[in-house]
Formats: sequence, structure tokens, C-alpha cells
Amino acid sequence: MRPPSLPLLSRLSAARRPVARGVLAGIYLLAGVFHLCTPAPFLLITPDWVPFPRQTILATGVCEIAGAIGLLTRRWRRAAGIALALYAVCVFPANLKHAIDGLPAGGIEFGWWYHAPRLALQPVLVWWALLAGGAVNWPFRERPAAWRGDE
Repeated sequence: MRPPSLPLLSRLSAARRPVARGVLAGIYLLAGVFHLCTPAPFLLITPDWVPFPRQTILATGVCEIAGAIGLLTRRWRRAAGIALALYAVCVFPANLKHAIDGLPAGGIEFGWWYHAPRLALQPVLVWWALLAGGAVNWPFRERPAAWRGDE
């Protein structure tokens, strides 16, 4: 007897998850390297209440790189996805300060046409990290592989 086939949306999700994971890992790897190599732009958007801003920027770069590497491993994938989702929530105040203060990004002044979508996409980044890590499958119907023991 054949096992029931997955719904089409779930099959597409399973096929695209490695791509989503690789793209997100690449984004976080580049961001982490940028944090370590050129921390000055990030210091501008760091809220005043953050202690040891330079060290915090460097630590976030290390976290981004570790998260990116973790996403690419089976053993640490789920933990990395959850950690990167939490990271995206934690850096939201810096993105908000960046938008409210109208601070330049890379020396270029951007208006709300840049900041509004960036802020609005923050929850998508949280979801993407959780999906890439196998912690969620929403809006797909199947349970995450980590819960089934498939991955």
C-alpha cells in the first residue's frame, strides 16, 4: 500500500526549502561579514540604550555568520532558524531608529519608500528563518520535518 501523497503545495514547499535556506544563509553570511568588516554604519542606527554598541555590532556579526552556517547543517538547522528569527526581532529597534531618524544607509539618504517596506518585511524575515530552519511549515499543511523526525 502506497503512503498518501503530499498535497501539491507541500511538495512544492519541500522542493523549495533548500533554496530558501541557501538564500537566507547567504544573506546572513554577507550581513555578518559586513558587520565585522565595516561596523560604522551599524553604529549610527544602534539605539542609545544598547550597551557597548561597537562590541554589540561585532557580536551580531558573529551571530549572523553562525546562524548562516547553522542553517546549512542538519544538526543545527532548527536551532539556527529559531535563533535567526529571534535575532530579527531583536534588531527591529535598530531598523526602527534607522527609519525614524532618517539615517543614511551606505552614505545614501533613503526616504520612507525604502524604510516602510523594510520595516514591513521584518515579520517575513522572522517567518523565513523559521521556515528555513524547519521549525514551521505555515502556510503549508504538513508538519515540520523536525517534528516528524524526517530531517
